[in-house]
Amino acid sequence: MIMHTIIDLIEKKQQGKELTRNELRDFVLGYHRGEVPDYQMAAFLMAVYFRGMTPEETSALLDTMVESGVKLKWEGLNGPVVDKHSTGGVGDKISLMLAPLLVADGCYVPMISGRGLGHTGGTLDKLDAIPGFRTRVSLEEIKSLLPRIGCVLAGQTAELAPADRKMYSLRDVTSTVRAVPLITASILSKKCSEGLNGLVIDLKVGHGAFSDTKEFAEKLAQALYENATRADISTRILLTAMDTPIGRTIGNWLETREAIEWLHGRSDLIEVNELTLSLGAEVLDAVGKGPFDAAYQRLEGYWKSGCGVEIFAKIVAAQGGDADVIFHPEKMPNAPIIKTVTASRDGYLNGADALWFGKAGVILGAGRRVVSDSVDPLAGFVFLKAWGDFVKAGEPIVEVHGSNETAVADVIRDLPQSLTIESERKVLSSWVLARHEGKSF
Repeated sequence: MIMHTIIDLIEKKQQGKELTRNELRDFVLGYHRGEVPDYQMAAFLMAVYFRGMTPEETSALLDTMVESGVKLKWEGLNGPVVDKHSTGGVGDKISLMLAPLLVADGCYVPMISGRGLGHTGGTLDKLDAIPGFRTRVSLEEIKSLLPRIGCVLAGQTAELAPADRKMYSLRDVTSTVRAVPLITASILSKKCSEGLNGLVIDLKVGHGAFSDTKEFAEKLAQALYENATRADISTRILLTAMDTPIGRTIGNWLETREAIEWLHGRSDLIEVNELTLSLGAEVLDAVGKGPFDAAYQRLEGYWKSGCGVEIFAKIVAAQGGDADVIFHPEKMPNAPIIKTVTASRDGYLNGADALWFGKAGVILGAGRRVVSDSVDPLAGFVFLKAWGDFVKAGEPIVEVHGSNETAVADVIRDLPQSLTIESERKVLSSWVLARHEGKSF
């Protein structure tokens, strides 16, 4: 029986006071059951956004979100259950490449992913670009597929942390997403529900990232690490650069095709190589399959041998997709409109404005303004040069792919100003900015 009113709890948090575990539990589970209306939860979220939460409140919120649904338990598997989470970026297709390599090393990967919203892409949208691929799978299918295939690439089911899914939708429309306690509980409620042994988090930092400052990223990393460790998930966190898009493509099919080409052994994507192999080696080391250097070398060997693409094809086929596309990506159509942008001057292509390209992708149809928007799987960008390459004025450097003449023209008009072409070569020596495993930065 609730001895307090919901209004009491909202006012308590508005005053910056700490809620007890039972108070948070009553509030969140009441909202999950439909007993607390959206407007009261919105008021509570706004209070948390401005007042924050203590570590004890954050852990209670996380536990309650997990309690609202089912927590998977794996028995009889002959390897660790691991996952990778990214806080979202532009051109970020790392999950598609990393999951098969982890399976090759004897891990099981129940990768519960999300869709893109705003300027950042979503793994599910990339997978939806593969003909027939089903990202909506039931909990029973997940339980069946993981032991048999070694990996499931799917969306959050109704049984996994349903309170989080309901609260996240409200956070998105009330501009309360960017709060460390709420982010922490949201990310980890899904990961705890997966029944993981190990987790690596790719925490993006920069102009095109959710965490636009290193200070905010460090606070979030500490909260994520503390709560994941408390949940008995061995966790590593890498802070990685997100001022410039990752790889040579932006857009759902374009990124999926690039991931497939990488799994076939493409090696000229320097930052993609580093991020994929480093994130994988971190989570392998976290679950006792290290040390890091040895794990990195094993993953590199799987990649170069081509076994990763064979595993990815099995994952695609198991979830209803056309596995032939994995071996022959050239069979997929191109966007009806492809326009080329040339360099405005001589110099080194040192980068591009990730935020601008992410937003421009939405204009082309590659992303969503609101959750209900559909996406054009063929829309996006292809960079014809690598970061740090020397380009000459008039040389083709970017392809714009789309289906709407007006949208393509609008994007092309402003695109040249969003590229960094300089007289001296200035590129990152490493896209990994910092590493976190329980100690302050």
